[in-house]
Amino acid sequence: MFGKRKKKAVPAAVCAVIVAAGSSRRMGGENKLLLPLGDVPVLAHTLAAFEKCADVRDIVLVCREQDIVPYTELARTFGISKLRTVTRGGGSRTASVLAGVNAAPEDTALVAVHDGARPLVSEAVISEAVYAAAAHGAAAPVVPVKDSIKRIENGVIAADVPRDTLAAVQTPQVFARPLLLRALNEAARQGQAYTDDCAAVEALGQPVYATHGSYENIKITTPEDIAVAEALLQKEEI
Repeated sequence: MFGKRKKKAVPAAVCAVIVAAGSSRRMGGENKLLLPLGDVPVLAHTLAAFEKCADVRDIVLVCREQDIVPYTELARTFGISKLRTVTRGGGSRTASVLAGVNAAPEDTALVAVHDGARPLVSEAVISEAVYAAAAHGAAAPVVPVKDSIKRIENGVIAADVPRDTLAAVQTPQVFARPLLLRALNEAARQGQAYTDDCAAVEALGQPVYATHGSYENIKITTPEDIAVAEALLQKEEI
């Protein structure tokens, strides 16, 4: 499932685009990124992970217009010195990521697109994806699927799907900036709204290199996820 990591120097200009423009519908409308996780807002954990990562030079945060001021203040409060700008997202993930990539510094070589709601991403997961993208042009962390997977037809189990061919993709998904811009602009031209940035790149025929994700790199989507993240955070602190 995974290739061997290439020992290639990472370009100095790596920009993390943190996508935080969602509406938190499955949280009942409450802004999940401002919920406390170990007494620190979810988004602060996410930003801090990239602040601490030596392979990331810059951070761009993409959010709803009404969140620009509070998120800017949050970043200042928690000492996120790599943050270059907070910019307004679009009506879809694809549009929001495109806004973030366009807002990155001009000399950016690699863009690491990450979900704002994945606060427990490790430096190891970030760096491995960055190194792989430096070597291959596109990379994303994945984890093997644990459960047995079935194909359903008309409410009935129709077939087993081999589990060893499946993986759950995570973020950060890292791409050469020109490649990602081309993929996102093409998606916009065709009216495609992908929920996953790899899909836009794959649509160009560009393979995406699989790197090691982590089962702890969870996405906060429902209230139950906060409890899981709290438990994982406490485990790390022991």
